[in-house]
Amino acid sequence: MNTQNITGAPWLRMLPLALVAGVAGLATLGAAKDPVDAEVPVAAKAPLAAPRAQNTLVSAKIPQGLAVATLGGGCFWSMEALYKRVKGVRSATPGYAGGKLANPSYEQVGSGSTGHAESLNIVYDPKVVSYGELVDILLTVLDPTTLNQQGGDVGTNYRSVIFTRSHDEKQIAEKEIQKINAKHIWKAPIVTQVVPIKAFYRAEDYHQNYYDTHQEAPYCQAVIEPKLDKLRAKFGDKLK
Repeated sequence: MNTQNITGAPWLRMLPLALVAGVAGLATLGAAKDPVDAEVPVAAKAPLAAPRAQNTLVSAKIPQGLAVATLGGGCFWSMEALYKRVKGVRSATPGYAGGKLANPSYEQVGSGSTGHAESLNIVYDPKVVSYGELVDILLTVLDPTTLNQQGGDVGTNYRSVIFTRSHDEKQIAEKEIQKINAKHIWKAPIVTQVVPIKAFYRAEDYHQNYYDTHQEAPYCQAVIEPKLDKLRAKFGDKLK
């Protein structure tokens, strides 16, 4: 646990969670999470507090004319705060992807045993913002050069990753990585993974809209605000 670096110390992130738990009670922490995705099988979930029923594969559809992207870049609180402000983004849902365990909890993902990464499911209008632009934001605002780490948040669950749904998305993601590497925006090469999406699990309710409802929390002030400042500086013309 890194308690010396306030900008990424795990205890700093857990402090507001403890406050949320105190207000909402243990029932909130154990609430069921709905599966969210588009044209990708996801497992329906039973409440964590109850015995788990056999998972049922479902396929959620998005409105015609919209598209979906799933990206990972460290803490999903930060990612949600960033992408919700981008023109053309209709929704940004924190959750878990890339692992083997169905219906994972925040605690399980945080242990590093599930293989899941904190991720963001982004429903967007491709006529307003392109897939490549969404990837560009990921690789420019969030550090894609630190393996299994984003600032003081360390672990495979904080890895930089692009989950693709097609060969076209894979090609776009790889070209964006090549472009950013060629520009030498970062001192080290990009280590962001590009892998096919298998399933996306919506995170618990208390993770949704976290920054917008906890802007005065220490983690939001110390970690998320600087990233928002960088987003405004680099992509001001792309913001709502």
